Formats: sequence, C-alpha cells, structure tokens
Amino acid sequence: MTTTPQHSTTTDRRPVLVLGATGKTGRRVADRLRARGVDVRAGSRSASPAFDWDDASTWPAVLDGVRAVYVAYVPDLAVPGAAETVGAFARQATAAGVERIVLLSGRGEPEAERAERAVQAAGTPWTVVRCAWFAQNFDESFLLDPVLTGEVALPVGDVREPFVDVEDIADVAVAALTEDGHAGRLHELTGPEALTFAEAVGAIGAAIGRPVVHTEVPLPGFLAGLAAAGVPEDVAGLMAYLFTEVLDGRNTPTTDGVREALGRPARPFRDYVRDAAARGAWDVPAVAR
Repeated sequence: MTTTPQHSTTTDRRPVLVLGATGKTGRRVADRLRARGVDVRAGSRSASPAFDWDDASTWPAVLDGVRAVYVAYVPDLAVPGAAETVGAFARQATAAGVERIVLLSGRGEPEAERAERAVQAAGTPWTVVRCAWFAQNFDESFLLDPVLTGEVALPVGDVREPFVDVEDIADVAVAALTEDGHAGRLHELTGPEALTFAEAVGAIGAAIGRPVVHTEVPLPGFLAGLAAAGVPEDVAGLMAYLFTEVLDGRNTPTTDGVREALGRPARPFRDYVRDAAARGAWDVPAVAR
C-alpha cells in the first residue's frame, strides 16, 4: 500500500538552494518553493552569490546557511567527471550542515547512477529523482525548432519512450525537499504510457492543426547537422550517447513513481500537448516575433 508523504511541520526558515534554477526543472522547483513561502537561493553563474560547477571556490558561499539543496547538474550526469564533481559537492554540502539533498538523475544512464551513489555516500539524507526524456523537450528545448518546421528528424526509430512531464518532476522534487517520508528513497518517474517519437509529434500536429512528422536519420547525418548549426562538439557527443545508448528501449517500461511519491497518477503526454498548444507554444508567428 502506498502512503502519501505528509507535509513537514518544520518551522525552519533557512533557504533552500536550487541549482540550475533557470533550467526546465529548476525554475519550476524554485517557483513552487516560493509559493509555499520557502526562501529560495538560486544557484547559477548569474546569481549572487554566483555558483559554477567548474569552480569549487564558489560552492561554500551558496551552501552557507541553507537547509536543503536541489541538484540538477548541467549539462548532464552522463558527461565525464560529473559523478566526481557531484560527489565532491555533496560532501561539501554535508560539511556545511545541509540536511537534505535531492538529486535529479538520469534513467538508464550508468554514469548517472555513479553520481547517485556518490551523493548517497556523502552523509546527508538524500532523495533521488530519476527521469529520462522530458515532454517539455518538444517546446522548451532542442526539439522546438524541428516541430515548428513540421519535421522532427532524429537518429531513432520505433523505440517507445514514456515521456515524463516536467511539472510532475518539479512536484516530486518539492515534496522531497519540504515534506517528510522521502529520505533515502529513489523516485523513478515516467509518464503513464510509452510513445514512439512518431506518435508524440503526431499528437502535437493534431493539437496544433498542421502536420508534424518524425523522420529517422542516420547518426552521422544528424551529427553533421548539429555541427552545421554550431552546436558545440561536447553537446553533440552527449546527444549521440543519449540517442545510441540510452534511447535503445531500456527505458520503455513505465513506472508508478509519480503516484508513489505524490499519491496521484503521472500526467499523460496528451495533457501536456493540449496545454502547450493552448498557450501558443508551437504558434509559428508568435515564435517568429
């Protein structure tokens, strides 16, 4: 039987540090925390104090006086050295007196699991929120422009992916940061159904009233297109890894992680599409402006 975690009765007014506070999950986590009356310290290069994953000298200032941390590593936990960096940060957080660490992790990524173990070994009560493909990649990330042109050309065929809604991820992360019952737990989150990319973009096309198709392309051609578009080599390499190794069907099975964490079902992809279309996410004239 699943028990829904209850709100903590803590009156601790110390801030919560949100790393990646301008990203897809981080900004939603920060907004939800503020709505609950929680003081949020944003961790980014542009914040004050500034935070930089590549400069450990920036870490003590952002950790000073915080009670909990949401960790979203950029660009991805799959990159070389990520687990070591995240582990070092988690140990410093423990030394600074942080009482909770919530790590956004990658589903089906061995390197991400190394980062999970590093955080778990640091000594602070932890929660892992493990996810794969975000639904919002279709309107807030690299898939937006292809959707707008009507063709999403990717080096992937009929593999099914249970796209997870970032709104669900943020709800689970905030619960783990502010409520009892999440310490030492792995929340593996997916959407409620697995779709092919063709089905996903077809649903978008149906919602916006114009055709959007998926085309499978060879990986070398895909990477050449990224290079021509000026995508940095390390980012292109990460995408190649995700498409060739992670997006191989290993993540097709759905989980009940959202319900286990929140007591409600995960948000269907069709609901995400309906709401994104209604707010004009794929409105070409609006984007062109």
